[in-house]
Amino acid sequence: MNGSFFQKLINLYLKIMENIKKGELLTTGKAKSLYESNEAEYLIMHYRDDTSAFDGKKIESLEGKGTINNKFNAFIMKYLEEEGIQTHFVDLINDTDSLVKRLNMAPVECVVRNVAAGSICKRLGLEEGIDLNPPTFEFFYKDDDLGDPMINEYHIKSFGWATEDQVKEMQVKTFEVNSALKKLFTDAGMILVDYKLEFGDFNGQLLLGDEFTPDGCRVWDVETREKLDKDRFRQGLGDVVESYQIMAKRLGVI
Repeated sequence: MNGSFFQKLINLYLKIMENIKKGELLTTGKAKSLYESNEAEYLIMHYRDDTSAFDGKKIESLEGKGTINNKFNAFIMKYLEEEGIQTHFVDLINDTDSLVKRLNMAPVECVVRNVAAGSICKRLGLEEGIDLNPPTFEFFYKDDDLGDPMINEYHIKSFGWATEDQVKEMQVKTFEVNSALKKLFTDAGMILVDYKLEFGDFNGQLLLGDEFTPDGCRVWDVETREKLDKDRFRQGLGDVVESYQIMAKRLGVI
């Protein structure tokens, strides 16, 4: 019975992947575009070469970035699924497109910091590079025009962005991701400094959505603490795509 059930799921998946077609543009962000598909419960996520920082004030196109981010995200999402963390990712379609489940997204970013870097240093007057033990957790309201302001669980519940149970589940899942990925990156000779996650509802289930790429996390070399992430673009360090590729090669993405 179980074998028959799983075979039906596999057959359904193969049928969807074989017949999937890109439809109208649904929304476009700073580095990705989301398209309708001919399957109502699925969308097509397209990774562009666009790169932006400081809420879109600094924008540039970097050849090959869309491809590396698409493959990087696929690798991480599959790894997290193997670790028991459910995501919206279905499969790669081509070098720059992935099939994902259609989620009702909470307009909230969940940020975990293992090492002090970025905005927390500015806000609290911290020196970059201080290990944070235990890691910190922060919520941010996802709104570029407002600069993605920091919020707390009371804002989320008061404005109906997520239920109390979903808030708790987002926190739990975000730390589960941290446990899984810290080891993955450490084993590859890198420090997972911080990252952001987004979640959404799929038929009553809270799933990890959006992406996990070098655009949305900070990663340093474990020995030299060289920055391998989007800070290379933010801070004008150069070799952005090359550093993304280094990170991907160490993890076994490419």
